[in-house]
Amino acid sequence: MPAIVIGTLDTKAEEVGFVRSALESAGYEVLVIDVGTGSEPRLAADITREAVLRAAGTTLADVQSRGNRGEAVAAAARGVAEVVAGLWETGRVEGVIALGGSAGTSIGSAAMRVLPLGVPKVLVSTLASGQTRPYVGGSDLVMVPSVCDLAGLNRISRVVLSNAVSALMGMMAGRRGAGAREELSRPLVTATMFGVTTPCVTAARRRLEAAGYEVVVFHATGVGGQAMESLIREGRVSAVLDLTTTELADEIAGGVMSAGPERLSAAVVARIPQVVSVGAVDMVNFGPPETVPERYRSRRLHRHNPQVTLMRTTIEENGAIGRRLAEALRLAQVPTVVLLPLRGVSALDAPGQPFHDPTADQALFEAISAGLAGHPSVRIVEVDAHINDPAFSDRAAAELIRLHEAVDPKRVENGSRP
Repeated sequence: MPAIVIGTLDTKAEEVGFVRSALESAGYEVLVIDVGTGSEPRLAADITREAVLRAAGTTLADVQSRGNRGEAVAAAARGVAEVVAGLWETGRVEGVIALGGSAGTSIGSAAMRVLPLGVPKVLVSTLASGQTRPYVGGSDLVMVPSVCDLAGLNRISRVVLSNAVSALMGMMAGRRGAGAREELSRPLVTATMFGVTTPCVTAARRRLEAAGYEVVVFHATGVGGQAMESLIREGRVSAVLDLTTTELADEIAGGVMSAGPERLSAAVVARIPQVVSVGAVDMVNFGPPETVPERYRSRRLHRHNPQVTLMRTTIEENGAIGRRLAEALRLAQVPTVVLLPLRGVSALDAPGQPFHDPTADQALFEAISAGLAGHPSVRIVEVDAHINDPAFSDRAAAELIRLHEAVDPKRVENGSRP
């Protein structure tokens, strides 16, 4: 299988040629994809810019006639994602390396995000030391800072590109070996956790592992929820223990850890059993205190650490969160359980703690119950315990085991490409 090299061959031909030569010298087959849309390419590509833009539903002439660089980059990103997805489906991707500035980073990362977890992905970027979430998303791509601009080969860029190629080759070699083989004998369960729900999720995880499950826990920081749902969409997951849905609070109230409007959709679409709860929806996340929006400065705030300020959700926000959760789960067609911890949804929502607010919690519970009333596939279970109490974590694990055991084992096998 070839290694894929992605770059704009009108502006980054020297760098792409250097990467291609390094891979070929090491014995790898290489496919170069040109994603430029400007002047004539200065290096021959195996997959041309014209083919990339056709995959995006447009043409090079159309893109160039518009003269809009943003539209051109967006079209190239759509096209290369389609091309790489097609190559993967036909078994023609061993790993991917891309390089560029802001445009090349946007385009290359779009191609990498369509590939499954575990496929080697290295992106050399001038933006790698800044805010990388728009490029990485929920994927496992590795961003390498280019240090200097990618504007020709020099003593710095050669070192950076050589190291990036070596990293990709190391990943590909490891994937060829025994380390690439996944353990498929145990059903895979994904779970969500926050610091304030750690006792609950840790206890449930241990009980599931003792029962023969493999549990992968995701930190519900926005990108964590996205990563979990990406894994679910790849067909790797047997069941979901989504006890910490705090990202919904950030989506509703404008915090910095939203996982986007599609949160809670992947397991529903995949039709796999799940146990869902409302862990940490009592809080919205912001950065240091000075970053809290002015309109929220008078709200109940808690300084979690120097970099994180938490805001207690209100009765109205809890109602909206409950309705959003119910709206997502109303589409479920396989058995699903929603567990409601009646004595608090996070460590900060326990009696005597700064976010303890039974009235706000009740608004949340009522909105969920009303939104899912009479649903044939979703069962609501009220647990007279705090979310971090052993009684709650035991119930969560027991419900998930019961749901999973009722599923035909053939439905939950890993169907992704090894």
